[in-house]
Amino acid sequence: MALDATAREANIRDSIKKFFVDSIVTGEGVPVTFDRSLASPDLQGKVVTRWVSIKLGDMEINTMSRIVLEVYVCTRQDNEGFKLAQLKDKVLGYLSDENTTDGYKRIPFYQSHATNAWTSLGAIVVTKVIESGELEADDDTKYKLLTCFCRTASKI
Repeated sequence: MALDATAREANIRDSIKKFFVDSIVTGEGVPVTFDRSLASPDLQGKVVTRWVSIKLGDMEINTMSRIVLEVYVCTRQDNEGFKLAQLKDKVLGYLSDENTTDGYKRIPFYQSHATNAWTSLGAIVVTKVIESGELEADDDTKYKLLTCFCRTASKI
């Protein structure tokens, strides 16, 4: 018996990647990496001073699935952390929605496919975002962690 499309990690992962590429990379021109590492993305000789690193955290797939998403907002060459604050504000703006009555962001949830068109499955709802204080890595990268708690309906 095949796993329903709404319960597949691959669809959750692809939908989250598409959302961040469409909003942060395309919309803001900020590189995104989908790795836990705080190392800046490799952009063929370009010096990267700000980027966002996305990591899919714990998941509980159930009729109302829970997903934890870790969003690392990172900067370098940022003496007072002002660039970090600006980038964090931009990213946080994409994770909330002032046009809904509850303020929750709906990330489009798709059944992804390598060669065919993607099919809509509904939405992944960002219900809560917890922001860390400013942190600093050994290589002088400043970063903040936005821990996002998400929900989506799944057929299991």
